[in-house]
Amino acid sequence: MRAFRYLPFFTALLLLAACREEKVTSYRVPKEQDPTLPGMPAATADASSPAGMPPAAGASMADTAVPTAAGPGLTWTAPAGWRVKPASAMRKGSYAVPGEGGAEADLSITAFPGDVGGELANVNRWRGQVQLPPLSDGDLPGAVSTVAQNGLQFTVVDIASAEGADSKRILGAIVPFADGTWFFKLTGPDRLVAGEKPAFLAFLKTVTPVTRP
Repeated sequence: MRAFRYLPFFTALLLLAACREEKVTSYRVPKEQDPTLPGMPAATADASSPAGMPPAAGASMADTAVPTAAGPGLTWTAPAGWRVKPASAMRKGSYAVPGEGGAEADLSITAFPGDVGGELANVNRWRGQVQLPPLSDGDLPGAVSTVAQNGLQFTVVDIASAEGADSKRILGAIVPFADGTWFFKLTGPDRLVAGEKPAFLAFLKTVTPVTRP
């Protein structure tokens, strides 16, 4: 009989314990994980990317927007046979240079802040575009010439790929001006560009700083 007297008390304790256990376990919710596709690494932000976005796969400097030089400019007079092409965000000037049989070369004029890596780096960049090996510091003086005109000094380079049906040539000129560097580059079929060299050098002599009123 004594056991039956305490039965309601033990039953109440068991019910209370069950309620407490249920109350505790009801808050144990597992943390959700961000969805990730198999084999896909987590994206990381790149300080050089716009607004901290991760860079696109395979992106290179050629695909990256580069600011053009601001401030004082240059002016020039192009040869009569050169045809003006539509301007673009990256070019200060653009011309098509026609040749025989429908051949055509491209004349680009660009300008960027600073020295853009220096003369050696830029000459080697052009050499790479016609599949030539890079030069060393000691090789550079013998690989370029200079044109001084109108207070400007151009470093001029004439380079061509190996002879063949698809041989290409670049006539390029680099001139520091104000706080930037300007590039005048004629590129196209070897024979056409080589034939335009006198016109290109004469063209450089027309380049003058813009005079402000």
